[in-house]
Formats: sequence, C-alpha cells, structure tokens
Amino acid sequence: MARSAVKARELKRERLVAKYAAKRKALKEAGDYDALDKLPRNASPVRLHNRCKLTGRPKGYMRKFGISRVTFREMASEGKIPGVTKASW
Repeated sequence: MARSAVKARELKRERLVAKYAAKRKALKEAGDYDALDKLPRNASPVRLHNRCKLTGRPKGYMRKFGISRVTFREMASEGKIPGVTKASW
C-alpha cells in the first residue's frame, strides 16, 4: 500500500488540473505560451499518474474499475464487483 501522502499528492494534482483546465485551453488556443509557463506545473494533465483508488498502487491499474489488478482480483473473488465472475470452462 502506498503512503497516504503519495495518494494525497495525486488527489491534489487532480484537483489542480481540473481547476486550471479551462484557463489552459484558452491560453493554448490564443498561443500565449508565456502565460502558460506561469501556471503551476502540477496544473498540467501530463503530470497525472493513474493510481489505485483504494491502495494507491501505481502499476497494474485497470481504467474501467479505477483499481489495481491485485485489488481487482481480491474483490472479484469475494464477489464485491457486480457482473465479474471467475472464468471456468
């Protein structure tokens, strides 16, 4: 499990990206790159990294569910994810 500070930092970045999204778009369309440089670095969506919402694990992220593969497997085997069953043939 990732440190809570790492998860909090990622949430803070997500909020900052959402806050400056409209302003970034307007500045890009206007071609005002000097003003873009003055925005906070973490306001850039490129700096975001997908992390598991429950554990904060940075690798093995499944976009459809928003969790890591490890957490997904645990939850699926416990029956906590609707519509997901273990394959058998």
